[in-house]
Amino acid sequence: MKDYKKQYIIKALPQDVYAALTNPDIIAIWTGEEVEMNALPDTEFSWWEGDICGKNIEFETDKKIVQQWYFDQDDKSPSIVTLKMHPDKQGTSLEINHTNIPDEAYDNITEGWKDSIVEPLRDLLEE
Repeated sequence: MKDYKKQYIIKALPQDVYAALTNPDIIAIWTGEEVEMNALPDTEFSWWEGDICGKNIEFETDKKIVQQWYFDQDDKSPSIVTLKMHPDKQGTSLEINHTNIPDEAYDNITEGWKDSIVEPLRDLLEE
């Protein structure tokens, strides 16, 4: 199991980044897929036809999202994603902390953070 931690700058307000990560209608725009998402703790989510799915754990409006991502593994070491949005002079610093990524999925997941999530968010939100 491996961990991934990285910060990205997105030239948009934290509330816009938060909405783009929690509102299913906005997520569908930048993913190009239908999604299941509800910004309430203890709800399930599914993006990219179930390629990424799990349980929502915690939300702090415009500041923080905590999710458990499901992999084929036991629950003794859940894969936890914590996204924090910090105001930055350029917009928002998006801090990604993803723990307990299975070794065989690590490269795909870490590339996916940049190529499938951060870059599409930038394309959508940055003018």
